[in-house]
Amino acid sequence: MLAEEMYRLRGYLQDQGIMFCYSGYMTEGVLTGIGQAIKRKLELEDADKKTSKAIFSIFVEQMQNVIRYSAEREPLSGENELRYGVLTMGQKGDHYFVSCSNLVERKDVARLNDSLTHIKGLDPDGLKALYKRTLKGDTPQGSKGAGVGFIDIARRAVHGFDFDFTEVDDEHSYFCLRAYL
Repeated sequence: MLAEEMYRLRGYLQDQGIMFCYSGYMTEGVLTGIGQAIKRKLELEDADKKTSKAIFSIFVEQMQNVIRYSAEREPLSGENELRYGVLTMGQKGDHYFVSCSNLVERKDVARLNDSLTHIKGLDPDGLKALYKRTLKGDTPQGSKGAGVGFIDIARRAVHGFDFDFTEVDDEHSYFCLRAYL
């Protein structure tokens, strides 16, 4: 039964064009290891350098979002925490995609939805201007970085991106962002 279940999962992943899937706690070390595996896979696929660089940058940004913001976490000693998420990378037709998903607090959904809807509606010049404004501005409330992560993903996702939320319970929703290259 175990082998059959895993084989069905493998088939589902292949049907979806998924070349790489990671589900678990994410750390900087995991990010580095997965990053190396993705780079090697793209080399084997003979992906052009610009596409490979964009895929890797989006992958890093999405992993960092999970590491910093996933609501599903396990405390460690000090201020460190392990945060849980799911990352997939694959190819459908001529286009690559990178997806990342994680649990978020429901109180953050409206803010995330508004921000991503705004970013998704911008053309390349608008994205560039927003990126520059955001870098020069104050760090957004609740942000653990410069606040440019989603903007950077949108700038590199030459075929756009999709995102979605689904309610999980009274306090949490599940968030997914997929960028297309």
